[in-house]
Amino acid sequence: MQISGSIALVTGANRGIGRHFARQLVERGATKVYATARNPEQIDIPGVEKLQLDITDPRSVAAAAAAAPDVTLLVNNAGITTFTNLVDGDLGKIRSELDTHFWGTLSMVRAFAPVLGANGGGAILNVLSALSWFSHDGANAYGVAKAAEWSLTNGIRLELAGQGTLVTGLHLGAADTDMMASYDGEKMDPADVVRAALDGVEADRMEVLADEWSVLVKEALAKDPSAFYALTGR
Repeated sequence: MQISGSIALVTGANRGIGRHFARQLVERGATKVYATARNPEQIDIPGVEKLQLDITDPRSVAAAAAAAPDVTLLVNNAGITTFTNLVDGDLGKIRSELDTHFWGTLSMVRAFAPVLGANGGGAILNVLSALSWFSHDGANAYGVAKAAEWSLTNGIRLELAGQGTLVTGLHLGAADTDMMASYDGEKMDPADVVRAALDGVEADRMEVLADEWSVLVKEALAKDPSAFYALTGR
C-alpha cells in the first residue's frame, strides 16, 4: 500500500489526530484526501476535499460512500471520550462510546469495504488505543469501546483478506490533542503518531504501536493482571 497516489478518506479530520492524518496524507502525495467531519466547515486543511460525515448516522455513512467511490485508503479516526465508568456511570454516555467506536467504525467498514474491493483492495487503518488492552478507573467506557474496536479490527482483517485489503490497527497512549487536554501525564506529538501509522501502512503492517506505553501494555497481556496493575500503581 503506497500513500503517494492513493485516494484517502479520514474521519474526524477537523481536529486532533485526524487533522494531522489529512495534512500528512496531502504532504505524502495522496492524489485526493476526503477530510470528513460532522461540521466540515471546521476543516481548514489546504488541498483536501471536505465531506460531511457522522459515523453514527447510517444515512450519513451511506452518503459518504456514494460521494467517495474512488477511496483506496480508509482512516477510521473519529472518536469521543466521555470519561465514564461502567457501574455507576451514565448509560447514555456508555452507549455513545460504543455507538462511535464500535458501531460507527463497523458502519464505515461495511460501507467502504465494497469500494476498496472495487478499487483493488487498498487499506483500512483503525485508530485504536493502549486502552484496548487495560482498564483505567474513570474511563472504563472508553476502554470497553476500544477493546471492542480492536476485536472488530482483528475480525475484519480476516474477512477482507480475500479482496486484498490490508487492515492495520494503531495503538497509542496519550497524544497532545483536545481530547486529552485534561490529562496531566506525558503526551506524544500527534504528528509523530500519524507518521508512524502511515509508515506502518506502507510497510503492510497489521499493527502499529506508536509509543513505549503501548508496547509495555501489549507485553503485559501475556502475564498475570496483578503484575501489570502493580507496575502502574493501580
